[in-house]
Amino acid sequence: MSATVDPILPIALARAHRLVPVVAIKDADGATGLAEALVAGGLPIIEITLRTEAAAAALARASAVKDLFVAAGTVTTPDQVKLAVDAGARLIVSPGLNTRVVEYCLSKDIPVLPGVCTPTEIETARNLGLKALKFFPAEAYGGVKTLKALAEVYKDFRFVPTGGVNLQNLGDYLKLPIVLACGGSWMVPPAAIDEKRFEDIRKLVAEAVALVKTLPAAG
Repeated sequence: MSATVDPILPIALARAHRLVPVVAIKDADGATGLAEALVAGGLPIIEITLRTEAAAAALARASAVKDLFVAAGTVTTPDQVKLAVDAGARLIVSPGLNTRVVEYCLSKDIPVLPGVCTPTEIETARNLGLKALKFFPAEAYGGVKTLKALAEVYKDFRFVPTGGVNLQNLGDYLKLPIVLACGGSWMVPPAAIDEKRFEDIRKLVAEAVALVKTLPAAG
């Protein structure tokens, strides 16, 4: 398996950039161009989901791009953790709070960001020693309104809302001190990835980065 990563690093990167592009890549041949477009656009971080047969190869190719931090998303088993890390992933992101995945990652010093959407799941995450969590699916579970309510009780946690976050509601999320960063795919449209329109992606990424810079500082 690849060398371990300081668990603080992913948090620092998320706080610095406040955006995490989430992608599903069907053709690994496009991973390098996509990765280079993100770096050129000022957003050197990507979450490649394990939703396609090309995911492992795409992770490996993206990981080879200089200055890019690569996370693996939709990880639901310890075996997938091994696959992702062997392919170069430096952060594991899961859709739910899968204790088998979390405990395996913690035992191997692999940074992990599990998904939660209820107080019970947050309490379980606390018992596991986690303080940074994915809030998923964000819009379906009340979005900003729910996060504001959670903030009253869980001020010591930070969340990365993903699922339904877009250019129109991004600012509402990032205004919340409890929000570390937002995950989304609007700046990396699937069609543009499939058609390898990487200059279009670079421009969309640069626009998103510029917008974030106009918003209040992260909490």
